[in-house]
Amino acid sequence: MDALQPVGRTLLRDRAYEALREAIVRGDLAPGAALKDADLADALGLSRAPVREALARLCDEGLVETKPQSYTRVTRPVSRVVRDAASVVRVMHELAARTGVPLLGPDGVRAMREANQRFSEAVRANDVEAALRADDELHQVLVVASGNHAAAATIARYTPLIRRVERRLFGDAGSCGSAELHARLIDACASGDAEAAVRITTEIWAALEQLADEAVEVAEVTGIPAPEVTGISVPEVIGISVPAVTASTVP
Repeated sequence: MDALQPVGRTLLRDRAYEALREAIVRGDLAPGAALKDADLADALGLSRAPVREALARLCDEGLVETKPQSYTRVTRPVSRVVRDAASVVRVMHELAARTGVPLLGPDGVRAMREANQRFSEAVRANDVEAALRADDELHQVLVVASGNHAAAATIARYTPLIRRVERRLFGDAGSCGSAELHARLIDACASGDAEAAVRITTEIWAALEQLADEAVEVAEVTGIPAPEVTGISVPEVIGISVPAVTASTVP
């Protein structure tokens, strides 16, 4: 027991942040859903302080919005916000391709091919979660190879705004991207052609940017409602097993 150390405050805050962000991105905590820090703290087995810190961070990242003495809730997708996020993520991936290809090496190329294989299998199985996870893993190889921590942090911050739109409005794994485009990107990386890799990266993310923009505009125009979440168990949403509490929608 002497080897066990108390869990640090930062770790608790990060645990709350990661769990809530994933629930929002998956759509389990739907756009417009109220977020009560006391309920969430109970669900996560934490005090309210790290949950409040996590909510503040999610607010800063555009996934949560708050009005003092009124509400804290999951934001609804807005086309301009999603478009801006997609543009920034695209530029950061272009930078990662330009600087990462010369540093990639055969292990990196192999990792990208394996990720694309997982992506293809997930698309065939219509497994959106697995497809998006494999897509992120593929592109992350270049991000890591580039060694650009600022680009990596920017991608990590803004990608969730895009991914939740994909999950919520595209509906099938075939909308998650193209294995053929990935293959072209990998071939460019294998040949050391950084400029070709940048062009293909632009093609991949520009297409996603357009799809995300169109999807959100359809939701805005048609007024597609957020899924009903009244009575959903917050522990069930977050994926932990504790006594049930509920999240309710804002009227």
